[in-house]
Amino acid sequence: MRISSKLVGVGVLALMTGCSTLNSLNPFASDKKGDQPAKLVELKGSMAVRTAWKLDIGKAKGYQFSPALSGNTLVVAAADGAIARVDAATGKQLWRVKADSELSAGVGTDGNLIVVGAEKGILMGYNMDGKLLWKTQLSSEILSAPVVSQGIVVARSIDNRIVGVDATDGSKKWTVQKVAPPLTLRNAPGMIVAGTDVIVAQPGGKLSALIIATGAPRWDVEVGISRGATELERVTDIGGAPVLFENEVCAASYQGRVGCFDLVTGSARWTRDLSSSVGVAVDQLFVFAPDDKGALNAFTRDTGASSWKNDKLSFRRLSTPLSYGRAVAVGDYEGYVHFLSREDGSFLARAATDGSPIVGTPLVAGTNLIFQTQNGTVTAIAVE
Repeated sequence: MRISSKLVGVGVLALMTGCSTLNSLNPFASDKKGDQPAKLVELKGSMAVRTAWKLDIGKAKGYQFSPALSGNTLVVAAADGAIARVDAATGKQLWRVKADSELSAGVGTDGNLIVVGAEKGILMGYNMDGKLLWKTQLSSEILSAPVVSQGIVVARSIDNRIVGVDATDGSKKWTVQKVAPPLTLRNAPGMIVAGTDVIVAQPGGKLSALIIATGAPRWDVEVGISRGATELERVTDIGGAPVLFENEVCAASYQGRVGCFDLVTGSARWTRDLSSSVGVAVDQLFVFAPDDKGALNAFTRDTGASSWKNDKLSFRRLSTPLSYGRAVAVGDYEGYVHFLSREDGSFLARAATDGSPIVGTPLVAGTNLIFQTQNGTVTAIAVE
């Protein structure tokens, strides 16, 4: 079942047995009195930013597509099946192909293989020239971008099966079935490669480390801890992909916590109560986490102490942030990208994209910051 465009990237709650698009369960809904999105005021920024290039790849249609970096090129995808490789510096399109199925997740790449998820649970592998190499049928819909490492593609389906397939032919190597809670956010909890392991974010607020070669478990840890008397109150899924920094992995969960955990053992370095339906950004000093009320929070990376909080973007449905230079950038539901000081959260600059929500996880490509929108515009913003 396709996610309605009204609920794009906002953690639509869904039963695992079928999609539920009740707006009352939308953690970003601003229908309540007093919960209207903050109006933007004129900004006299102290940082110069400009649009370096734009590319129209196609609409996301409610899915969470993220660009992937391979050397000095990007691979991007859209729901209608479009997959393109572009020069990260100029935006020049090197090639574009059209999958024979609509897509629901992507993009993953290791520089040798491109992988995307298609509707009805089909995993597809392409070479770096855009040639389809293989297709593999998984057990259910794929919402999270797969990852590729050590000759293995790791993908997670919505029924919480994690599968490792051979990168050369798509044959299944291993399957891990994780228990899913009865009610979850219909979002795209991500994965990230950490050496010989893959760190998988899951419904129920858990992070799991699996050995890529075999799928054997390394550790599990609860980022969010279920609380409350009802199923709805106990929903605590991880939003976005976990982030690696040195020997830590950091993440945030809905109705749960934000925190950093030891990469080897999974033990908590620190946690703080927070509700977030998107990912975090991490740098040498800070962990940046938007909350579900639209505030951007900065925590010190070593201890988790609160450094600052900017609530001037309340209920603007903030995206996963991105730390770069002296700024942290975060998108909103109108396609604006806001640049805030890493040190104190003050506004430095603002850039517009196409007026639709920023989706997925942004990335840094050279001197450009890459954002993708719900309406399909891939925008490179240069910080000067």
